[in-house]
Order: sequence, then C-alpha cells, then structure tokens
Amino acid sequence: MPGPYGGPVSAAEEDRNRRLLRARDLVDRHSTEPLDVEALAAVALMGRAHFIREFKKVFGETPHRYLQRRRIERAMTLLRTTDTSVTDVCMQVGFSSLGTFSRTFSEVVGVSPSEFRGHPDPATAFVPTAFRMRWTRPAGPVSPGRGP
Repeated sequence: MPGPYGGPVSAAEEDRNRRLLRARDLVDRHSTEPLDVEALAAVALMGRAHFIREFKKVFGETPHRYLQRRRIERAMTLLRTTDTSVTDVCMQVGFSSLGTFSRTFSEVVGVSPSEFRGHPDPATAFVPTAFRMRWTRPAGPVSPGRGP
C-alpha cells in the first residue's frame, strides 16, 4: 500500500490506519446513535487527543465533523425521498437538538433543511420536460391501438 507520497507504508502506519478504519466504520454503522470521541478512540486503541489528531491527518476532518457530515448526508436523503417532518428527520439521523441540526445542515449544505426539501433535485433541475418524459417512458412494447 503506497504512503502519502507514493512510498511504502510502514507496518506501524498500516496498523494505525487499520485501527482508524475500525473507528470510522463504527461511525458509519452507528451514526444515528449517540457516539462520543472517547468511545471511538477506545476502538482505535488511542487516547482521545491522539485519536483526533491521527483521524484528521488520515481522513482530512475531525471525527466529530465526519459524524456530523454522515448524519447530514442521511438527512439529505430523507428530506428528498420522504415526507417526514424536519424535526423527525433531525431525530432519526442522530441529532438531539433541532437548532443544532438546522445550523449544522445550513453550514454543510448552504440552505436550511426546509429550503433543501423545497428545491428541485439538482440532477434533474435543468432537464427540459420533453426529455424527462422521454427518459421516463416505459421501454417495453407499445400496446395495440396506442401510438409510440
């Protein structure tokens, strides 16, 4: 496995990365549950401060910020695909405060959760209706007596 500058990774670095991945995987699997840095550091077999430093060095963000981002990503999906209230989405993704959720969501996404839900999906926002209708038309055979 190459290191950050293309050279080989030492056994110690490989061990550190493996332990950090275990902690990050725990966040991914349990992001909707209360998690604290001490518990994640324990999974990585590191002290709290050392864990935060190493996590940021390897993954580019602090463990807390990573957890928040994963929760916001899940919230974005729920807001786009369900009619669940913003308050319920907040609780479902692991935030205990609607204010903290809304502030964090706005910082990460750039708009409030309600505004996000009201905006069209960027993937289809600028697709002309005629194209959208053509793409979503069933591809199967045309029924007798009906045009293409």
